[in-house]
Amino acid sequence: MNETLHYLLDLLDLERIERDIFRGDSHPSVIPRVFGGQVAAQALVAACRTVPEDRPPHSLHSYFLRPGDPGAPIVYTVDRIRDGRSFTTRRVVAVQHGQPIFHLSASFQAPEEGLEHQEPMPPAPDPETLPRAEEVLPKYQHLFFHEDVARLLLEARRAIDLRYVAEPPFATKGEPREPRSQVWFRTNGQVTGVHDNPAVHICLATYVSDMTLLDSVLLAHGRGGWTTGDVVGASLDHAMWFHRPLRADEWLLYDTESPTSQNGRGLARGRIFTRDGRLAVSVIQEGVVRVPRRG
Repeated sequence: MNETLHYLLDLLDLERIERDIFRGDSHPSVIPRVFGGQVAAQALVAACRTVPEDRPPHSLHSYFLRPGDPGAPIVYTVDRIRDGRSFTTRRVVAVQHGQPIFHLSASFQAPEEGLEHQEPMPPAPDPETLPRAEEVLPKYQHLFFHEDVARLLLEARRAIDLRYVAEPPFATKGEPREPRSQVWFRTNGQVTGVHDNPAVHICLATYVSDMTLLDSVLLAHGRGGWTTGDVVGASLDHAMWFHRPLRADEWLLYDTESPTSQNGRGLARGRIFTRDGRLAVSVIQEGVVRVPRRG
């Protein structure tokens, strides 16, 4: 396991303070707040720590309430709402400086047999044929609002190998496109040892799910995103449904689209497929997407 992945896994390995209270640190962020995918993943880790390992999460619903302070620890308190015969429910509140910054509800289910169908995987090129982020981002440095953006982005995502299928929003700023985006992703290295369990892979997918989800909103309007300074944005809520097992250290296709934007908000929905075409996760998020006022 390489150093950058080990750092991310340590970030998700929360410290238990009391029976249902946990504490986590933060990853350095490009923006002056905690990355939303981090707090969602850590909250799900906290919930998982209070549920038997043979009962994985099947859904989560969450709200981002306040910007997180990347310089301060986050305390996660878990409420054991229900322990049923088939389903378990947990509620998690993330707190900093005495105020809640994030709420999450998660449901867990014991595996069982049932009817099964799924949407087909959309066409996408082989991930091995696509350039790595280290090759893509520096080419667009001249478009970013600050000379350090490319470097900071690469540092923030260094544990994840994320490859754009088409040009990212910042590459075609000013050119409206179909509101759809695709990326392939996996961890930079194999998840091994005590970390190699289904819950960790689900939490890693949760971490990545907030990275590019709102790109489809930006594409519809020819906006480059916060990296170019032509929008101001933040995640408002985030929901995920975990349908089938996945490994975050194997290639996953993240296919996203935006059906609508209005009132300074944009809605995006995504599907995560395994490389062999199984629909593993569905995602929906609404976020603030505002055009900055000039003057």
